[in-house]
Amino acid sequence: MDMPHRIDTPRIAPLPLDRWQPDLRLAATGGRAPELGAPDAPVLNVLATIANHPALAKHFMGWAGQLLLRSSLPARDREMAILRVGWLARATYEWTHHVEIGLDHAGLTAADIEAVKAGAHPGSAADDDVLLRAVDQLVGGHFIDDPTWAALAARFDQTQLMDLVFVVGNYTMISMALNSFGVQLESKYR
Repeated sequence: MDMPHRIDTPRIAPLPLDRWQPDLRLAATGGRAPELGAPDAPVLNVLATIANHPALAKHFMGWAGQLLLRSSLPARDREMAILRVGWLARATYEWTHHVEIGLDHAGLTAADIEAVKAGAHPGSAADDDVLLRAVDQLVGGHFIDDPTWAALAARFDQTQLMDLVFVVGNYTMISMALNSFGVQLESKYR
């Protein structure tokens, strides 16, 4: 499988930063985590696109920030889950950004990235396979089955289990938006 959901021009153009509401501009650029670049770094196209809907963008940035930057999941597990969602959704933008985040900030290796693409090995109880199987179940059937839940619960506490479900749900939603809005990769990725 490749990433065919790529549109050559945006259906919703990124809003130039000078047209953003001041509080939204501050929320998007102030106090950035290393994964999102320095405060003076250009704003990502995903945020500039969502800025076209200021009321939604304000809430989205808080929600997405919680799941990306303050999740109780270990960063490696969070990024593997996000990448699996991006791969299943064929979301080129999401995949590209989270490969970089995973490799640079979450301890993923090139072998981990290939494992995410391949998905869980059938019947495997290995931690990564259980995690990938849970993502597949959430994306495909919107439910984690009992054996997979039990394996996850042996590894994660209740808060982490909740974060996993919400991370997968959020990145499924954002992948749909990225694909449908035609959000373009920043020039450094082309």
